[in-house]
Amino acid sequence: MCPHDPVCPSAEAPDREAARTLASHPEQGWSLLCNGVVLFEDTGELLPSGTVIAPHRPAVGAA
Repeated sequence: MCPHDPVCPSAEAPDREAARTLASHPEQGWSLLCNGVVLFEDTGELLPSGTVIAPHRPAVGAA
């Protein structure tokens, strides 16, 4: 399905966020990736299967 070379990671792959962006809507806070994943600016994700991945921002270390 992916026309890129090398092929983008699948929606089920742990590195799914590395897929190329097909559509970007920063004014609405989301992007559609080549693998069908909708990536939200808060780092949450909606997979093509309907599975929701909660936001997973890295923890900020104490100074």
